[in-house]
Amino acid sequence: MRALLLGLCLLGLSGCSGWLFYPEREMLLNPAEVGLVYEDVFITAADGTRLHAWWLPAKAGVAVKGTVLHLHGNGGNVSSHLAGSWWLPAAGYQVLLLDYRGYGRSAGAASLSGSYQDIDAAFAWLQQAPEVQNRPLVLLGQSLGGAMATHYLAAHPQSRAQLKALVLDGVPASYRDMARYTLANLWLTWPLQVPLSWLMPDGDSAITAMPQLAGLPVLLYQSLDDEVVPLSNGVRLYQAAPPPRVLQLTRGGHVQTFAEPLWRQVMLRFVDDPTGMTSLPRLAEIADKRQPIPVTPQPESP
Repeated sequence: MRALLLGLCLLGLSGCSGWLFYPEREMLLNPAEVGLVYEDVFITAADGTRLHAWWLPAKAGVAVKGTVLHLHGNGGNVSSHLAGSWWLPAAGYQVLLLDYRGYGRSAGAASLSGSYQDIDAAFAWLQQAPEVQNRPLVLLGQSLGGAMATHYLAAHPQSRAQLKALVLDGVPASYRDMARYTLANLWLTWPLQVPLSWLMPDGDSAITAMPQLAGLPVLLYQSLDDEVVPLSNGVRLYQAAPPPRVLQLTRGGHVQTFAEPLWRQVMLRFVDDPTGMTSLPRLAEIADKRQPIPVTPQPESP
């Protein structure tokens, strides 16, 4: 159905980006229901739009190591993306989990241009929050959130300079290529996948912005089993990223990465020393959930 809507959108509009967003207003749960301390935070974007976010402080008794700005994917709202960052407070990381305009309790209607203002507002809030000062800041972008973050950071060097590292998970390299991939998977639009996809603007795509992130360490997660954002996306983004960068192949569904404790440890090791991480689990050691294989982390290099 979404592919059909995408096809109709592309047929009727030039410059259509609405297919990227599938926001939900209903909140499925709150962090307290899964045992987390949290605070509702409201942030005002430059155009006056009121945004909602969750602030997750580091677990009581755990030394604060830094802060993670979590930008989620295109569906649902913060309540359906808590799985991406719920584990970080226990590891000493504070989290700001932002809902873009049109999502959850955030006002307005979802759009690419508006979402960049929302990301900018989140950076401004973090810059003023006392508990964030003088501590490392990391951005975790999953799926569309990672693509928007990449474009935003390329255009905002002052925000990029605040980051210790960028972590991307299941991020589409090109909006146009993703449109073509989606159209190709529906028989009704398969014959028109190429001409229709060219109606999708591609200037904001992550693959275009990635080369401009020089000096920012990047960790890219890409699942071999991802049927939403195929493997080629992660490979292309890795090839486009300036060093230092790391590509970590995983198993499992789209942005289900942090359900696996091993991948959480990889991120923690990376953000601890983004420029010195050289040892990763090898491809043959990555468990296929459909055919379980024991996972043995690769020993540290001497």
